[in-house]
Amino acid sequence: MKPYRLEAEVAVELDVESAFKWYETEEPGLGFEFLEQLRAAYGRILAKPFGYQELSTGIRRALTRQFPYAVYFSIEDETILILAVLHTARAPAEWQRRI
Repeated sequence: MKPYRLEAEVAVELDVESAFKWYETEEPGLGFEFLEQLRAAYGRILAKPFGYQELSTGIRRALTRQFPYAVYFSIEDETILILAVLHTARAPAEWQRRI
């Protein structure tokens, strides 16, 4: 199996920070649970990146567990590029404009 490394677009940090802050405001500690679930989703992506359906040419989506968030990513050689981490209720145009 080919070893992959994860990289993220700059906007992803803002996505994650925004979600973390919102969940922490709702209930202290919930933001950290969100981060744990996001790390788990990253791990699943690294383990089997082609196991996720292709939504658009070269773009795939993995869902987090327990939180309604999706991780949008592409696979480029040995790099998995995270394009967005967005609430599933967000319009697809948000991640599509990042391509």
